[in-house]
Amino acid sequence: MDAARMQRDAMTDRWIKPYNVQKAEEEARAAQRRATVRNQAVGMVMLAAAALAWWLVHTPRGWIFPAGWWHW
Repeated sequence: MDAARMQRDAMTDRWIKPYNVQKAEEEARAAQRRATVRNQAVGMVMLAAAALAWWLVHTPRGWIFPAGWWHW
């Protein structure tokens, strides 16, 4: 058997798995999905923070703190 056929046959395994094996695989997939979503959310927050920091550094100081801003 060549490697490609072995790979394909492994992906189409049709034996019925025991209930506890199915549940363990579902829990593992759910944990992986939660980790992926959490990592994506953290990445988006980091990207937003970087964009905000870049904007603050590249904005003229007078636009952020106009003269007399503390006197209201």
